[in-house]
Amino acid sequence: MTDRPYTDDDLRAEATRQLALRRQPGFNSRGIGNEMKDQLIPSSLVDLEPETGEALEMGRAWGQLGDGDYARVLHELAALMNGAADVSEWAVHLGADGLEPLGEQLTAHTDGGPWFRLHFAVRPDMPDDMRRALVEGVALEIAKHFPNA
Repeated sequence: MTDRPYTDDDLRAEATRQLALRRQPGFNSRGIGNEMKDQLIPSSLVDLEPETGEALEMGRAWGQLGDGDYARVLHELAALMNGAADVSEWAVHLGADGLEPLGEQLTAHTDGGPWFRLHFAVRPDMPDDMRRALVEGVALEIAKHFPNA
């Protein structure tokens, strides 16, 4: 258990959001810390409307963290963003081919962490059942080559 008021998933989501912001026209890198202060910490959205999934309570924003926690968040975000793989060429080829990334991914874990991760991209008109079959089929084929699979 961590003593941080946010999770690793929260940090990854914010780093992803900020990397996407860098692609926007007029992006000002000096505003990242200030701009994110009003962004809600995803794991703090605990009270959701059962039928719609909308937040009943807004949760906590990054800027509501104490100064020490906020400084640590900025440091951890910088490390995540600086360590992000450059997938620019992959992204350009996907866009040029009219493919969209799927949210699904396959990760093979070892004791030391992920061994590899596969991401998928498909045409937007690919049916959901075919998308599932693609990911599941690749997973089943790879699993045949792992011990104890």
